[in-house]
Amino acid sequence: MKKGLFVVVWLLLLSTVLIAQEGKKIWNFDSDKPGSIAKGFTNEVGDWTVVTDPTSPSQPHALAQLAKSSGSTFNLTLVGDTGYKDLEVSVKMKAIAGRTDQGGGLVWRAKDARNYYVARHNPLEDNYNLYKVVQGRRSELKGATVKASEGWHLLTVSMKGDYIECFLDGKKYLDARDSTFRESGKIGLWSKADAQSRFDDLTATGK
Repeated sequence: MKKGLFVVVWLLLLSTVLIAQEGKKIWNFDSDKPGSIAKGFTNEVGDWTVVTDPTSPSQPHALAQLAKSSGSTFNLTLVGDTGYKDLEVSVKMKAIAGRTDQGGGLVWRAKDARNYYVARHNPLEDNYNLYKVVQGRRSELKGATVKASEGWHLLTVSMKGDYIECFLDGKKYLDARDSTFRESGKIGLWSKADAQSRFDDLTATGK
């Protein structure tokens, strides 16, 4: 290959990589003020607060769910300026405490605080489950047994059309088809009841 042509090809490849990188959004909470909700996030249900955490994957901050709600409460924060239909979304999560519930998960295609998909990992129950929440009522689409372990874990969800895949620490545990929510919607973070959980490096790509 001639040198000039090689340079052109290299520049085209580089531009493709840059476009891919520009299409990715990352929220690491490190520029947010501890003691308040992260910028651009809505405090739908619960007490979502930026905290300083020396163990967080991208230091110094993480987003924490601090509310000690009842057993039927779904704590939820949404990212206000998002609107994804087909996407890949991931977050790093650490379960801190909770007697009724622990852990938490990812929300996507959310219409509002009562209508969305959620994939959540609960170390207290040793499971990783996929749900849809319709008018505030939760229905399980798929579930898997996952042995609990301490520390931070990576939750990843991919959805294209009506096909959903859910991964935990890079391993695929769940897949399902569902067409309840067909349109673009917000992404967010979720926990239940008294789960004291922390989240970092929320990442999304798609359209």
